[in-house]
Amino acid sequence: MSGRLEGRRALVTGASRGIGRAIAEAYAAEGADLLLVATGLAQLQDTTEAVRALGRQAEMLAADVADRAQAEGMVDEAVARLGGLDVLVNNAGVYKAARFVDFEEADLERLFRVNALGTAFAMQAAIRHWMGADRPGKIVNIASTAGKWESANQSGYNASKHAAVALTRCAALEHGRDGINVNAICPGFVETDMLSELDAHARILGVTADEVRAGLIGRVPLGRLMTPADIAPLAVYLGSAESDGMTGQTITIAGGMRMG
Repeated sequence: MSGRLEGRRALVTGASRGIGRAIAEAYAAEGADLLLVATGLAQLQDTTEAVRALGRQAEMLAADVADRAQAEGMVDEAVARLGGLDVLVNNAGVYKAARFVDFEEADLERLFRVNALGTAFAMQAAIRHWMGADRPGKIVNIASTAGKWESANQSGYNASKHAAVALTRCAALEHGRDGINVNAICPGFVETDMLSELDAHARILGVTADEVRAGLIGRVPLGRLMTPADIAPLAVYLGSAESDGMTGQTITIAGGMRMG
């Protein structure tokens, strides 16, 4: 590794597993110190140990980004524990598969509170901290290809991720002159715990989970699902000085599943 994030201090939500953990480890390998956030401290232990093994500072915090006070508080904690904040990675997210007509109010509420409002709350807190600062920062939102186009049986999830994409673009437009970069990564199908919802898709479609998985892979020109390790290097780039000229972008990484 080349120290592309040397001296940077980053807050990563949803850091206990999957994409969040991969990003945390990649950031540490490139020289960043980290505040790692998840809903429970026990979930963060493995990620914390991995970051510390790379010689970087790793702090843990239990917080639910769906709660505004907790989302804002984690930004304050990052500043206090790390001595400042340079990169906010909004990775925390939830998923639900259901037919459009079957989404319950509670399902929609949870999807929007975590995926959209949680992202907004953290962004607002970070941007307020950076406005007028000599060293403004960068925001990396983990959205989804679901936030760029339509999908069957996940309308609530798609709508919440469309909101995350809109927040990315609007915040980038408003705060570019503050020197703040705001971008989003839009992964396609990724090998994470969210794929456990394949069973729900299968029940809706009347097929097996293996058939659903095969169908997903069949849509990807590279012939495989993405992995968290595919996503992390892009997050490193967006958190580094290399991306200083980029803002308001929603970058797809989906094995060519959809191009353009």
